Amino acid sequence: MPSLQKKSVTLSGHETSVALEPEFWAALQTMAGEQQLGVAQLVRTVDEARQDRPLASACRVAALEWALASGRS
Repeated sequence: MPSLQKKSVTLSGHETSVALEPEFWAALQTMAGEQQLGVAQLVRTVDEARQDRPLASACRVAALEWALASGRS
């Protein structure tokens, strides 16, 4: 099982970290590139839309939905 990788982002003026598997970070990196965003910007977008879901879970779901929508699954 791959270990989690933590990355720091600033959300609403507060620094926080998100721990995800490397495969999810790779998907988010590609997803961000397609949208001409940085990964931190993408995570902020996910944060704004996540409602009650934990941020790491919301990032995983966003990556999964993107992969399914783009035929990468």
